[in-house]
Amino acid sequence: MQELVGPCATRAFAISGSKPTDEFAGDYPKLIRPDFHVYYVRLMDIQQRPASRTAIGVAVLRAMHELYDDFPKILSDPVIPLLLDDGVLEKAKANLEWLRASRNMALRSHVVLRSRYAEDCLHEAAVCGVNQYVILGSGFDTFAYRQPGWAAPLRIFEVDHPASQRAKVECLGLSGISLPPNLEFVPADFESTSVRDVLSLSSLDFSAPAFFSCLGVLVYLPTYSIKAIFQLVASFPKPSEIVFTFSQGSYSSGDQSASDSSVADAAAAVGEPWRTYHEPEALGRELVGNGFSQVSFLSPQEAKHLYYRDRRDGLPPPRRIAIARAIV
Repeated sequence: MQELVGPCATRAFAISGSKPTDEFAGDYPKLIRPDFHVYYVRLMDIQQRPASRTAIGVAVLRAMHELYDDFPKILSDPVIPLLLDDGVLEKAKANLEWLRASRNMALRSHVVLRSRYAEDCLHEAAVCGVNQYVILGSGFDTFAYRQPGWAAPLRIFEVDHPASQRAKVECLGLSGISLPPNLEFVPADFESTSVRDVLSLSSLDFSAPAFFSCLGVLVYLPTYSIKAIFQLVASFPKPSEIVFTFSQGSYSSGDQSASDSSVADAAAAVGEPWRTYHEPEALGRELVGNGFSQVSFLSPQEAKHLYYRDRRDGLPPPRRIAIARAIV
């Protein structure tokens, strides 16, 4: 994928070291619970890395869908273009060959489909009384800043590395987007710390059902971290659930495997290599073994029926299984 990084993204990288800028130093810690402070300082001392570059790439893809793909939108996201510099958007608009390249369109389609599907599942859960939403690896996810009326009872927890969180908060501030009162930031490093431990320091109620999403994250994690996430969600009361994406990698064949390899190579080139792949049948058995009562995979046929009927812009439906839903 062509890298598009504008001033807002550059500023995000500039503030993502272990010490915030003076302008920003007082803001981000106020967005997390006071008992996180010691943990937050320790985490920033241990993990000094920039904000995720792949997260910014995903933001660009979502903005391209919002601005240039036809109606009806698979995901309506008027917030995401506001978080990107105008120069980024103009550069993409001027490069129609890049915008319409088949591989780019397939990746853009996957990125917006996974968020739309997760939010549709969240809506179902909210109707059933689930009022906690945990976004694992939230990146530049914008649900909290465009939440519909039905989401008002939700408590939303954005979980991500503090460098990425501070970059996002700065971009929100520069865009004049206010932080909703039902949002809480939870700083975490998925590899070096327990997600359960960091969430226990938040206001998340472990005795109440919760909906988890984990989109575009598992491929970057080692197996033990993924197992810990599944076990965490399965420990919540019914009808808690998780919607997540995964890659089949070498379990795919032909064009599918080549497509995954291309995206993985691009991620590795910016220092964020893919590490873990799953075969759907084995993954389903693992989830059931962890205590989930229902496991389903969004099939290409179902996705096409739900979200791609009568499209004329060439945005392709998925050709492989890459999104799963597991309910406790």
